[in-house]
Amino acid sequence: MSEVLFTSKATAKNGREGHVKSDDGLIDLNLVNRAANKKDKGSNPEQLFAAGYAACYDGALSHVAGEQNKKIDSETTAEVSFMKDPEDNGFKIGVTLNINIEGVSPEEAEELAEAAHQFCPYSKATRGNIEVKLNPKAV
Repeated sequence: MSEVLFTSKATAKNGREGHVKSDDGLIDLNLVNRAANKKDKGSNPEQLFAAGYAACYDGALSHVAGEQNKKIDSETTAEVSFMKDPEDNGFKIGVTLNINIEGVSPEEAEELAEAAHQFCPYSKATRGNIEVKLNPKAV
């Protein structure tokens, strides 16, 4: 295994209709299965994954821009969809990353978005497992 820089920990109880809490208490959320329950308030695994992926990817984008000596301001919104999987009658997720990059041309935005996708740990973890669509936009 590679050198561990830090480890985060969270515990879920009762799955999609339960509760999730991080070991430091910063995340302490009721969970609601949005596919079956549209009225109750609560988070879900897809929302939590979207938050993590957006933050990780936007950090990777800043890193690759810095490596190329490009000064940017960026914002990434991750849309994580919960979908039927026709292959096994189960479920799967897909991700769309909407990336706004200020300070570069449309061509540079596309190049930076792809470079960040190659560098981002979440992108590496999901590569070949789920469909990830990049929507870079120079603003």
